[in-house]
Amino acid sequence: MQYEHKTVLLNETVDSIDVKNGKLYVDATFGGGGHSGLILSKADDIRLFVFDQDIEAIENGKLNFSGEKRINFINDNFVNIKKNLQALGIKKVDGIIADLGVSSYQLDNADRGFSYMSDAKLDMRMDKNSSLTAEYVVNTYSKERLKHIIREYGQENWADRIAEIIVEKRAVKPITTTLELVDIIEKSIPKKLRDKHKHPAKRTFQAIRIEVNNEIDIIEKFIQDSFDMMNIGGRIAIITFHSLEDRAVKNSFKELSIDCVCPKEFPVCMCNTIQKAKILTKKPILPTDEEINSNPRSRSAKLRVLEKINEGDEKDKR
Repeated sequence: MQYEHKTVLLNETVDSIDVKNGKLYVDATFGGGGHSGLILSKADDIRLFVFDQDIEAIENGKLNFSGEKRINFINDNFVNIKKNLQALGIKKVDGIIADLGVSSYQLDNADRGFSYMSDAKLDMRMDKNSSLTAEYVVNTYSKERLKHIIREYGQENWADRIAEIIVEKRAVKPITTTLELVDIIEKSIPKKLRDKHKHPAKRTFQAIRIEVNNEIDIIEKFIQDSFDMMNIGGRIAIITFHSLEDRAVKNSFKELSIDCVCPKEFPVCMCNTIQKAKILTKKPILPTDEEINSNPRSRSAKLRVLEKINEGDEKDKR
């Protein structure tokens, strides 16, 4: 299957990191290579390091960018950005982008088990070498743990009922395919109470995918390590697709941009804290109506951008 992916917020994301000659950049979620291709077109004298834990994305990227000497492919999760770059002798970079959404290819490829629209083995692993699968989660996690995951990661109001029926059904026989799980979810949510604009399985599938790939926990570490690897003036641009991701990014950016930790009642700052970063997007950048019409999956996308302005933690304000 051809690795195809409609890149979201393409120009907005690449423009936000201000690509210039003589600089080093990272595409932390290579996917179909849309962002990477535009980055490479912006300047001739740059180096680009691309990450993807999906080996199929890397293999297709090497084919599509064959002969391109400015690009380095790294088959690993972006959470390991610091380790991989340092292993290559890279001390600092000037711009990092990450698209936290599941690629169109992964969603459309039934074999991967991400989609609730076609039948496949319950998998949902972005990294095929990972041992944790959706099938394992669905068939071994306790009712309480399933309920917590579906409610917390999927923000599903019917989490209790869905978890209960999953446990009932798996006691009879293991749940092994996506459509088996879809059927359970549909039976758990009364038709008249469903969201008419969303598939009833969307939230639960999102929750299980996040659990399988440990998506939320790695965001904070990725942002901190990316910041550590950034030159002053460098920028981090991150696209999110649901509120849990967006909140994690927003809070991490906010923490890095703090310039004072004194109690509010202090008339002047006494903490000597130095502001390390500046948030460039007070409100997230959203896709245009035109993009949403041409790519409905972009509807929930949000882009946030942070610029590094200092290294240190303290300053002398005397």
